[in-house]
Amino acid sequence: MPMLTVGGILFLITNLQIGNLFGKHRSTIITLYNGAFDSSSAVFLIIKLLYEKGISLRASFIFLSVCSVWHVGRTFLLMPRGHIPYPLPPYYSYGLSSWSCLRGKKKETVESKKLNLQSKEFLSPKEDTPGPVQQQEARSFWSYVFSQRFAWHLVWLSVIQLWHYLFIGTLNNLLTKLAVGDRDLVSSYTNAFAITQFFGVLCAPWNGLLMDRLKQKYQKEARRTGSPDSAAALRSAVPSLALTSLLCLGFALCASIPILPLQYVTFILQVISRSFLYGGNASFLTLAFPSEHFGKLFGLVMALSAIVSLLQFPIFMLIGGPLQNDPLYVNVTLVLFSLVTLVHPLLVYRECRRA
Repeated sequence: MPMLTVGGILFLITNLQIGNLFGKHRSTIITLYNGAFDSSSAVFLIIKLLYEKGISLRASFIFLSVCSVWHVGRTFLLMPRGHIPYPLPPYYSYGLSSWSCLRGKKKETVESKKLNLQSKEFLSPKEDTPGPVQQQEARSFWSYVFSQRFAWHLVWLSVIQLWHYLFIGTLNNLLTKLAVGDRDLVSSYTNAFAITQFFGVLCAPWNGLLMDRLKQKYQKEARRTGSPDSAAALRSAVPSLALTSLLCLGFALCASIPILPLQYVTFILQVISRSFLYGGNASFLTLAFPSEHFGKLFGLVMALSAIVSLLQFPIFMLIGGPLQNDPLYVNVTLVLFSLVTLVHPLLVYRECRRA
C-alpha cells in the first residue's frame, strides 16, 4: 500500500510537467492529467464488476501490472531527462531525439563558454550587475512557503478536500439512513456514485480551458496597458478558484439536505467540484510560483492538506457518538468554513489589481 500511494502521487507530479510542452494549452493539459488521476479510482468498480462475472482479483491485478510496463518504457525512452522548463527554450528536445543531440551539445558547450568569457570582458560593471527583477527572481523556496498566497491556498485546498473525504466516509451511513435500511436502494445509489467518478476526466479539462482562455485574454490587455504578464496570468486563476469554492458550497448544501433523490445532484456536483479542485490546485501553483519550485510546493501542499484531512476521524466519532448519527451540526459548520474559501480568490484578485 505505501508503494502504491507514494508511487501514484509521484507519477502524477512528474507527468504534470508535461503541460509545459503545450504552451498556451498548459493549464488544460495539467487539469486533464489531474482529472485522469481522479477518475482512476473508478477502475476499482470495473474490477468489482469483473469479479462478480467470475474473473479473479489475481488476474485483474496481473493485467494492471503488465500494463505498467508501458509506463516504465515511456519514462526511460520518451520523458525528458530532467526538469521541463517553462517557457520552453528554442529547439528544446526530449525523448529519443534528445539523445542524438547530446553529442552535438557537448561540442557546442566548450565553444559557448569561450564566447561567454570573451563577452564578459567587454561588459561594463553596470551591465554585469543583476537588476531588481533578477534579484526578485532569486527568492528562496521558504519565502514562498511562508507567503500569504501559499497559506490561503492551503486553507482553500484543505477545507474543500476535508468536505470530500467526509462525504465519501459517511456516504454509506447517509444513504442507509435516507433509504430507511433498504439494501437494494442503497446499492443502486452507491453504484450511481461510483459511475459518476468516471466523468472526472471529462470535467477537469474545462477548468484548464477556462484558465488558458482567460490567461490569453488578460495577457493581451496587459500588453496594451503595460501591466506585468505574471499578474495577468495569475488573474486567470481567480474565476477557477471562485468557481471551485461555489461548486463545493453547492455540493455541501445538497449533501446536508436529507432528501434521497437530491443525492443524485450531490454526486454530480461532487465529481465536478473534486475534478476542479485538484486540477485547479496544480494549475494555480504553476501560475503563482516559479516552475523550479513546483514539485516541492505541490508535494508540500498535498502533504499539509492530508494532515488537515485527518480531522475526519474525530468528526466521524463525534457524529457516531454524541450527535447520535445526526451530522446536521457538523454540516452547518463545514458549510460556513466553505464560505471562508472564497477569501482566497478575492485576495488573489486584489493582489493582481494592485500589480
